[in-house]
Amino acid sequence: MTDVTEMTNAAGAPKAVEHTGPDPVVHVAGAQDIAHDLLVIPDRGVQLVPNIGIIGGRDAVLVVETGLGPRNAERVLEFAADHARGRKLYLTTTHFHPEHAFGAEVFTGAATYLANRDQAADLETKGPGYLEMFRQLSESAARQLEGVRLVRPDIVYDRSYDLDLGGRVVHLRATGRAHSKGDQVIGVPDADVLFTGDLVEAGQFAVFPWFPPHDTDVSGTRWLAVMERLAARRPRTVVPGHGGLGGPQLLADVRDYLAELRQETWLRRDSAADEQTIADEIADLMIRRRPQWIGREWIGKGVGCLCAERAAHAHDEPAPGSPS
Repeated sequence: MTDVTEMTNAAGAPKAVEHTGPDPVVHVAGAQDIAHDLLVIPDRGVQLVPNIGIIGGRDAVLVVETGLGPRNAERVLEFAADHARGRKLYLTTTHFHPEHAFGAEVFTGAATYLANRDQAADLETKGPGYLEMFRQLSESAARQLEGVRLVRPDIVYDRSYDLDLGGRVVHLRATGRAHSKGDQVIGVPDADVLFTGDLVEAGQFAVFPWFPPHDTDVSGTRWLAVMERLAARRPRTVVPGHGGLGGPQLLADVRDYLAELRQETWLRRDSAADEQTIADEIADLMIRRRPQWIGREWIGKGVGCLCAERAAHAHDEPAPGSPS
């Protein structure tokens, strides 16, 4: 995602503004081999461009993410079909946000689209609002989103799906509510590779799409629990939603940041300080601890989310660091 200022648009959806980077175009020529028959088309550090996966087996190829809009998806599909050389094509997306999933229509008839049930519901109920929001980010984003038609996945699963590509089984796993309600991770066990979507963004403060009252599905506490589970697995290669590929430390970095954000927020939330004062104090603290990370504007959104969650849990458990 990108820099945000909270507003509302005519459709009543949250509105994000200030996409000022280069055109969000997927460059398939930069695809990198990271394991046997497993490639990543990197985001090149460009806003609104995700890392895209191409995972091959003997009989089929799975594409992970579409890119922002039909023209990017056409490039991805052409590249994947050329790589597949006649093998069956599948598509999956890590969550419903536009740069990850709003090109799926291009794959209709050429690939079988799989997603978990919560993500399919997100596409149906929240997709139109996010389409309008992202069209207002910038002229370049609006151009990429021209002609978008949201489509329902061909295969909708509940919590887990094992996709046999022929000699390689890929694990699709719904994580439950975290960065969004329908997040999923994609694991390639034989290569020890994990695609995380925006649960992990390398070198960036976690993106909290916290836009009350329009979108409050993000959960800091549940996200932290997901990251604790993923970090314990220690996969060899982690492909984040955005940013450079890495190893298990990427998972640990996000886990540790979310744990610190929750602790610092909940300790202050139990004081007399107002939410803006809390957000300002924590933003200053987190930036001093991680001066190289980008996305500083998302710290305050995370604080807002966790303040709301602290209020909801106030009678259930003590804040971290407080007497029990």
